[in-house]
Amino acid sequence: MTDAEDRKPQSDEVRMAFAPPAGVEVADSESETTSEFAVPAGLDVTHAPVPEAEGSAFDSPRTYSAKDAPAAFTPATGIPVVSLTKDAPWQDRMRTILRLPVTERPAPEPAQKPDESGPAVPRVLDLTLRIGELLLAGGEGAEDVEAAMFAVCRSYGLDRCEPNVTFTLLSISYQPSLVDDPVTASRTVRRRVTDYTRLAAVFRLVDDLSDPETEISLEDAYRRLAEMRRNRHPYTTWTLTTASGLLAGAASVLVGGDVLVFVAAALGAMLGDRLAWLCAGRGLPEFYQFTIAAMPPAAIGVALTVAHVDVKASAVITGGLFALLPGRALVAGVQDGLTGFYITASARLLEVMYLFVGIVTGVLVVLYFGVNLGAKLNPDAALQIAERPWWQIGASMLLSLTFAVLLQQERSTVLWVTLNGGVAWSVYGALRYPGELSPVASTAVAAGLVGLFGQLLARYRFASALPYTTAAIGPLLPGSATYFGLLAIAQNDVDKGLVSLATAASLAMAIAIGVNLGSEISRMFLRIGSPEKRRAAKRTRGF
Repeated sequence: MTDAEDRKPQSDEVRMAFAPPAGVEVADSESETTSEFAVPAGLDVTHAPVPEAEGSAFDSPRTYSAKDAPAAFTPATGIPVVSLTKDAPWQDRMRTILRLPVTERPAPEPAQKPDESGPAVPRVLDLTLRIGELLLAGGEGAEDVEAAMFAVCRSYGLDRCEPNVTFTLLSISYQPSLVDDPVTASRTVRRRVTDYTRLAAVFRLVDDLSDPETEISLEDAYRRLAEMRRNRHPYTTWTLTTASGLLAGAASVLVGGDVLVFVAAALGAMLGDRLAWLCAGRGLPEFYQFTIAAMPPAAIGVALTVAHVDVKASAVITGGLFALLPGRALVAGVQDGLTGFYITASARLLEVMYLFVGIVTGVLVVLYFGVNLGAKLNPDAALQIAERPWWQIGASMLLSLTFAVLLQQERSTVLWVTLNGGVAWSVYGALRYPGELSPVASTAVAAGLVGLFGQLLARYRFASALPYTTAAIGPLLPGSATYFGLLAIAQNDVDKGLVSLATAASLAMAIAIGVNLGSEISRMFLRIGSPEKRRAAKRTRGF
């Protein structure tokens, strides 16, 4: 056999990819098919026995060793330090911290001095939930409620807490560290009461708790909270009824009414308010209360038309609607949606829809019978609203003042919100009539100024912005568009009625978005001792 034949492969086995090259000696103990993942010789891979008992879900992994942990990674640019200006309102400081991940939040500087044994965590969480309940029940936005709850916990040294706010449920969770079990508490909001005086008192309590120079123990905080609950509303029921009548009369003047219309609208609204109080005392749901309260103003307007009294019936009915439209809940609902609290926003807007349907039902029933009785109601009267600047500015200020009384505001805020309402109507009238701008755009701009001025006043006084904005949007509410839409439907002109109701819905959304946009502009560009920019949620579509 020749040398070439000796070098020729004899079988498929020697043509394997793992066959050693010619001239390389292979030890007897080493396999030709050894994997590259095989443990090298001399390395001890024995492990300590693992106990079968299971620990907490928050225990450190068994394969983790603090002694042999790798070095922490630090970005080349360093870890940014969040600096908070102490002179800033606590709302801004807490919003900034809540937008940060838990691991990036700055260490707290407790304003209160806890006991040596540490803060009583269950009691702090309970106090936090009670404060959040009063704020949410008073109509405060979900973002501000979360900020207040976080401020209370942080003032007592509980920094690793996560508040959660929905329309009817408040919850908060506190976890001392990654290896400790969290403590969670919740509270249900079952009753909502509009009382901005109580709302302002709660804000003052949170402001005092957040002040590092003020020491308030848990007992003192509970005592102040109990006093807020025991305090009566600043205005009596008959004062509220009178304010409701004056509000309806002022609204009727805004849409072209005279003295007789003012009196008729005021009487209708007062009668509807007393009927609503009677229904509330009997435990009737709010839907039926709004339905019954909307009937007297509409009935008086129809009765004056049937009696051939030379009076503007549309202004009477429109004035009664102004006293019922749920502007407060609408603004809060849109604000929650724009700030990312979609569940709470959906619930608030659903509440607005039910209340609005109740008003529509009450007015539509009266208009239907009035049309069948021969009442000559003119839907084209919407185009005949007289321009009386000075009368309308005075009426808008009276409307804002009475609206503030209905919201149970503090007397010190009534003057400011009255002026804010007058400015809002002046801007709307200037843009709508001389400027010939569309009603929706004019309403949005005026509402934006209301939100801007309200936020500035709130930041100056370290208080909630609601008392300075809610009543000021009263003159802008779409009462006339709502009435003429219902009248067209009652007269079997459904298409025209739906268009008018769609206009009313557009005006309502313009009010809510304008108020929220004005507030955000004040936070972005007019920072009065505010901290660094609040982080916003990234958009969920696109890149």
